[in-house]
Amino acid sequence: MGSIGFIGLGIMGHAMARNLLNAGHSVTVWNRTPSRAQDLLDEGATWAPSPSAVAETEKMVMICVSDTPDVEAVVFGPGGVAEGLSAGSLVIDHSTISPTSTKAFAAKVNAVGASWLDAPISGGSEGAANGTLSIMIGGDVADIERSMAYLEAVGSTITHVGPQGAGQLVKAVNQVLVVVNQLAVSEALLLAEAGGLDLRATLAAVEGGAAGSWMLSNRGPQMIERDWRPGFTIDLQQKDLRLVLEAADDLGAPVPGTSLVFQLYRALQSKGLGSEGNHALVKALEDMSGHSVGSDE
Repeated sequence: MGSIGFIGLGIMGHAMARNLLNAGHSVTVWNRTPSRAQDLLDEGATWAPSPSAVAETEKMVMICVSDTPDVEAVVFGPGGVAEGLSAGSLVIDHSTISPTSTKAFAAKVNAVGASWLDAPISGGSEGAANGTLSIMIGGDVADIERSMAYLEAVGSTITHVGPQGAGQLVKAVNQVLVVVNQLAVSEALLLAEAGGLDLRATLAAVEGGAAGSWMLSNRGPQMIERDWRPGFTIDLQQKDLRLVLEAADDLGAPVPGTSLVFQLYRALQSKGLGSEGNHALVKALEDMSGHSVGSDE
């Protein structure tokens, strides 16, 4: 088995680091809040005092943090990964950040003889825990090949989508599909509720046909149960949608459905619901109607 560094132990990163350990790899970790790493250390991970120390110890470093400024800080800030890189090092960024910034970050890393893969992920907390994430990768094929054993420990669908920066743009495409699909699930279940249908029977009737989707099958039951625990929070979804809207504006691509969802999520954030799962989108539509999906039983 191999050896790798991992930076960022939030909901997704923590589960990914554990899957690397479970696959038999040696893992050196760093997180802004050290206590988040304790159980991983108990399971065999090694703590590094800084991101630069991770990169000095490991030739390959995975990163999974929240936003573009966070990646910039852990890579190029004081004590950042860049200070520990050497020729042949590889940075694999699983965060969802700006495609434009990704290209700039990659160019800086490339300039010191190291490599960069932008490898954003999709699949929610369930996918992270189960090691079944979808990983969309921008960068060099040779870098993907040499990191494949580690990628396979955290994901089951690993796709090279183009050069550096392409992974982040494909993630933007992914998020358009996620949120507009979530809007469709919300509208559909509210229609079923208004008509007095059995929601579970309705979901069973449609999910195996052309209307079926991951969001419907995985988030629909949660909505019916009114279980708003996040696989992905509204606040993080909004961060991603800002990136989508920025990219769409740069490229002149129309995304009216995504723009609508962004505004609906903003309304929920104004009510203090930003920490709920992104499937709580339905609550914005419930506010417009006399119906609520499922029950509070």
